[in-house]
Amino acid sequence: MHPLLLHPDCAEGPVKAVSADIETTSGGCRARFRLQGDIAAIKVPPHAASARADHLWKTTCLEIFWQPHGGKSYREFNLSPSSRWASYDFDDYRLNSRDAAVDAIAISTSRTDSELVLEASIASDLPVPADIALTAIVEDAEGTIQYWALAFADGKPDFHNTTCRMITLENRL
Repeated sequence: MHPLLLHPDCAEGPVKAVSADIETTSGGCRARFRLQGDIAAIKVPPHAASARADHLWKTTCLEIFWQPHGGKSYREFNLSPSSRWASYDFDDYRLNSRDAAVDAIAISTSRTDSELVLEASIASDLPVPADIALTAIVEDAEGTIQYWALAFADGKPDFHNTTCRMITLENRL
């Protein structure tokens, strides 16, 4: 698991650590996110039927940014602990956002008082080699948002910035 960093402008909150990992599969990828801390003190969307939904990033949400190595276009996946998901394609930095083609996304979440784990299996055409960002948005009970990523560029949190893409996946499993 790769440790994610809390953005330096964010106050500490109930979640004390976030880690994530990703691997390619024959038909897409599989990812796992782990949040550790006082899980009861964060907003976790209630379970819902798995379906595409917009604006998941407005509360606790885990994300993957997938960019073909050397390319400008990229795909963003939003994964909610509710099992809702979204996927968007961009031609370049935040340019021409549109729904991305996805065959299926299966999300499972387990939760204790001190840990929330989200696992996602994504069936989609994902080119390799690829540069990957794993990110987390965590909202606490008072509505304060924390931003977590492998790395951040200077300035306010921006997961679309290529600085966040610290993992290179080379091969299909």
